[in-house]
Amino acid sequence: MEDYIKEALEIVKAQASVRTMTEEEMTSMVRKLSSGIQAIADNQNMPSETEPACDPKKSIKEKSIVCCECGKSFKIITKKHLASHGLTADEYREKFGLKKKTPLVCKSLQRERRKKMKEMKLWTKRGK
Repeated sequence: MEDYIKEALEIVKAQASVRTMTEEEMTSMVRKLSSGIQAIADNQNMPSETEPACDPKKSIKEKSIVCCECGKSFKIITKKHLASHGLTADEYREKFGLKKKTPLVCKSLQRERRKKMKEMKLWTKRGK
């Protein structure tokens, strides 16, 4: 227990050198930090599975799509962004229970793309 208090005291000491703190603030901070450090050391505070930043079923909206990994909002979730979380698009869909073919794009952009593809009629040009 003493090691946790020593570590907490070092942290509080560094904090007190940067800003003025009351005696109550220092003691409560030491208590919180020492119990927190002990909990981490005892692996009590480690979650087995991280909670998604949002509800995956509600993440795809009209004008935006929310990354369930970090909670940021986009028009499209790119491969580069998913790579920053160490995931591929397929792994992301599987992790958050989305269907395999679900596009990681907001609904308005999906509609625009679908409309443009219908206008282009690429399937008729291929036969020539």
